[in-house]
Amino acid sequence: LFLLVRNGLLRKAAVRLAGAGLVAYALALASDLLATHTVSFITSNWLTRLHWLLVALPALFWAGALLHLLPEQMPGRARWLAMWSTLALPAAALLAWATFAGQAVMDLTFGAPPGDWSYWLIVTVIGLLLLASLILAVYVYARAQPRRPLGLALLATLFFSLGNGLLLLRLAGWPRDWMVLAMGADLVVLGLCLAMWDAFDEGETWLPEMVRALAAAALPAVLLGGLVVWAAANNGGLNFVMLSLLLAVLTAAIATEVLADPLQSLLDRVVFARWPRLQQQRAVLRAVASALPRAEAMDTAPARDEAELARLTRRALSRLGDLPALAASPLTQLPGIRDRLARRGASDTVLERAAELRAVLLEGIAGLKPRGGQAFGAADEWRHYNALYFPYVVGLKPYSRETPSTPLDLASAEARAWFQSSVPERTLHNWQTAAARVIAEGLRTLEKATTDDGRQTTRSEE
Repeated sequence: LFLLVRNGLLRKAAVRLAGAGLVAYALALASDLLATHTVSFITSNWLTRLHWLLVALPALFWAGALLHLLPEQMPGRARWLAMWSTLALPAAALLAWATFAGQAVMDLTFGAPPGDWSYWLIVTVIGLLLLASLILAVYVYARAQPRRPLGLALLATLFFSLGNGLLLLRLAGWPRDWMVLAMGADLVVLGLCLAMWDAFDEGETWLPEMVRALAAAALPAVLLGGLVVWAAANNGGLNFVMLSLLLAVLTAAIATEVLADPLQSLLDRVVFARWPRLQQQRAVLRAVASALPRAEAMDTAPARDEAELARLTRRALSRLGDLPALAASPLTQLPGIRDRLARRGASDTVLERAAELRAVLLEGIAGLKPRGGQAFGAADEWRHYNALYFPYVVGLKPYSRETPSTPLDLASAEARAWFQSSVPERTLHNWQTAAARVIAEGLRTLEKATTDDGRQTTRSEE
């Protein structure tokens, strides 16, 4: 759930799919627990089948997550993603049909030798998914920076694949329960690696937010779950009903804490329906409060590294229309931002820093515009300005097939037609990266000027 809501609900596909895989595996553990505590053979049968289906789904989700981790400039990436999107639902439906239609899953659960067609179909589908995941993990690791979290992801993918294969083929001497828990630990490591990668990609830190989310979820889970365990201990132990209640209480306690921001937004829309301004202000404050634990301190090291500063600038430009998200950027902590706030007498708050950073970035984009009275141009000298201004300032989605909700002005309509007819999507991405480097140099110049002013002030005082 933490991965599903990180940086906004369902925002990034790779992190979303990793979170969905973890949720599926948690449900697999829950169904397995319930199957061992029911006295009804029919209920146990269905819960066991559901358990095996949910054990298989994380391999499907993880393969999709690794595809989304492939470099954006990689040839064929879009084709592979489209293929996965097309085949994911049929593959899940095929696994579900084999799980609930055949008898091999139940035979495998009770230790009988497998021989049913459904068993070999499930093993084949999952085996292909795990093999594809291993190949993708190696490919992503060889081309990604930084390699450390993705190296851990590669190792966890290997162990998860081996554990899943041994569990299905019954080649290991370990008890099945221990193997299921070990595979769950591998999936937790995979989710942790995705959170670390996402934090680096966003220019943020991950540990404070994760520790806070873990503590916030653990406290009500232990408190409320402990009450259910105490009630069960005084009423004959954990039977099927009490175990179901315990799992439901734990799920509700954890979900309420981790999904607090989306739930509060929903509640505000219902309660404050007549006060939209109040809704907006509360939403901004919640977004800023959530962004603060992710904000990484901006020391002098990233400012000296051109590639790092350009990457952070590129990420900040993509958040230009989202002020609370921009507040999490390390660039808001640059001394130059603080000095600009001081010169205009503004308070040094998180939102003011984000607003000032946005003003600096808008100035940088305006500086890329060629001289003249035109609002749009298709010449080469316009490409960097067009690549940043129309997608990030105007909010234009040049490759979207949907009709814009609001009518476009003449310049935006011309730009949209020009992007679609003359600029491939990969070319636009390259232009945006190059333009971000130019604006990053402007931030470096601002930083140098700030440092020089500080030195001159020190000399004057001496």
